[in-house]
Amino acid sequence: MNLKLFNLLENFDYLTLVGITLIFYVTHYYIKYFNRINPLSGPFPFPFFGNLPQLYIGHGGNFKKFFNYNQKKYGDIFEVTLSARIIVLNRSEHIEKLLSAATKNPHLAKTSEESGKGFRELGVAGKGLIFNQDFKSWRYNRQFFTRAILSPKFSHEATHWINNFFEDFESYMDRLYIYGDNKKAVDFSTWTNQFTNDTVISLLTGESSYTMAGYFNELSNNEKAEHSSALIDETVNFVHAIRKFIMGFLMFQIVPSFLRHYFPYFKNKSDDMMQNMEYLNQRFDSIIKKRRKIIENTPLDKPLSNDILTSIIVANTPRDFNYKNANREAIRPMTDPEIRGIIFDGIVAGTDTTANTILYIIYSLAHNQDIKKKMLEEIDSVFQDNNTRPITEEDYHKLRYCEAIVKEVSRMHTIVNTIQRCLARPEEIAGYQWPANTCMRINIDAIHHNSDCWEDPDKFNPDRWLVEGFEPKKNSFVSFGGGLRFCPGRKLAMIELVCFMALLFRKYDVDLADMEAPLKTASASLTVCTELLVKIKLRN
Repeated sequence: MNLKLFNLLENFDYLTLVGITLIFYVTHYYIKYFNRINPLSGPFPFPFFGNLPQLYIGHGGNFKKFFNYNQKKYGDIFEVTLSARIIVLNRSEHIEKLLSAATKNPHLAKTSEESGKGFRELGVAGKGLIFNQDFKSWRYNRQFFTRAILSPKFSHEATHWINNFFEDFESYMDRLYIYGDNKKAVDFSTWTNQFTNDTVISLLTGESSYTMAGYFNELSNNEKAEHSSALIDETVNFVHAIRKFIMGFLMFQIVPSFLRHYFPYFKNKSDDMMQNMEYLNQRFDSIIKKRRKIIENTPLDKPLSNDILTSIIVANTPRDFNYKNANREAIRPMTDPEIRGIIFDGIVAGTDTTANTILYIIYSLAHNQDIKKKMLEEIDSVFQDNNTRPITEEDYHKLRYCEAIVKEVSRMHTIVNTIQRCLARPEEIAGYQWPANTCMRINIDAIHHNSDCWEDPDKFNPDRWLVEGFEPKKNSFVSFGGGLRFCPGRKLAMIELVCFMALLFRKYDVDLADMEAPLKTASASLTVCTELLVKIKLRN
C-alpha cells in the first residue's frame, strides 16, 4: 500500500496540482461572487486581479475616467472589485450617513480590515489624520492640528510667507520670461507645484524650502539662485519623495497584498514606495528633533515662530499660553512619531491639491474672459494703484469674487475624485441593507456634476456662489470632504489660493499658449494637471 502511494506521488505532476488548485480557487471565487449580498451592476471581476485589468488596461490607470465611465454605464450606484468589493455612490443623498458630522458617527474608517493591510505595511495606518482609523487617536491628533492651524497668529504667518515666496516667484518669472531671453511658453504646472511645496513646507515645519530656486537653476543659462546647491538639492529630494508618496500610496489600498508581494510589476513599485517612506520618516524625524532643540534653547520670555510644528511641540507644555488652564491629563503633549504623522499629512494634503487648483483656475479663466475681467476689476479695486505692496489678511477678506472662483473651480475640476468609507456596523445605504466592513466609495466628481444639485452643472459660473441666500444642497459640494473628517486645512488652502491669485493677476497677464489644446491630466488618488503651457507678460 505504501509502495503504491509512493509511486503515485513520484509520478504526480505538480503542474497538475497547481492547475487543480487554481480551478478550486477560481470556482470558489466565482461562487462567492455570484452569491454576494445585494449584487449590483459593475465591471466583471477577474480572480486575483478584480477590476484592475479594466482600470489599468482599459483606462490607463486613470481613476477619474474609470469611475465616471462606470457611472455612465451602470448608473448612480454600482460596484467594483479592487483589493476588496467596493460600492460606488454617485448621489449626494446616498452619502449622508457616511458624512454625518455627529461625533457618534461610526463610519470614520477609510478601509476594511483586509484592505487596510496595505496602509499598515506602508507604516501610515493609525498615525496622523488621513490614514488614521482609530477614532481616539484621530481625535487627539485632530485637536492639536486644528488648534494650531486656526490660530490668528498662524493666519498672519500664512499671508507673511505667501508674500515672501511670491517675491521669489516673481523674481524668477521676471528674470526668465519677462526681461530674460526665455520667450518660450511656460509650463506653469511645475512652477505652481514648486510654489506650493515651498510655502506649505515652510508654514508647517518652519524649515526653508528651495524647490523654486532649484527649478530656476535648471532653466537659467546665466544666473543662478542665491542659495547653496546643497540646500537646494536637499529640499528638492525631499519634495520628490513627498510627491512619489502622493502619487503612489493608493496602490497599497487597491492592489491586493498577494500581488504587491509576488507580482513583479506591483512588487517593484511596492518596494520602491517602502524605501521612499523610510527616507521620509527619517527626514521628518530630523526636522522635529532640530526644532525641539531650538525650542529648548530659547528662553521662556522670548517669542517662537508661528509655524504648525512649533505650535504642536509646545502645546500643553509650560511654553503654551493656555498651559495653566489646560487639562493636562486629558491632553498630554505629543510624541515625536505623533507629530511626524500630522505634519506629514498636512504637507501631503496641502501641496498638490493647492498647486493643481491654481492650474485649473488659470485654465478656466482663459476660457472665460468675461469672468477673468470681473476678477481683475475686483483685484484692482482692492489694491488701487499700489500693485507692489504685500497682500494682507484684510485684502484677503475683500476678495470675495476670487474666493467664488476658487470654489467653482474646485467643483468643476475635482482634484480628490473619490473618498472611501468602511461601514463599522450594518447600515442601510442607498436603499440597500449592508453588513459591517462593506467599503463605500463616494464619487465626488459625479456629485459635483449632478444636475439635480447644480443648475447648469457643466457651466463655469462663479457668480452662483455670490447669489444672496445661496447654499449648496447638503453633501453636494465635498471638495474638502465632509462630516467629522472635513479637511481642517481648508482655511489655509483658501488663503493660499486667493492670495496667490491676487498677487499673480495684479501684475501679470497669464493666458494659455494654445487655446485649443486639451487639458492634460493624470488621475490616481488625485487628478493632477501634468502640463499647462502659458504665455506670461506684464499687465498694462
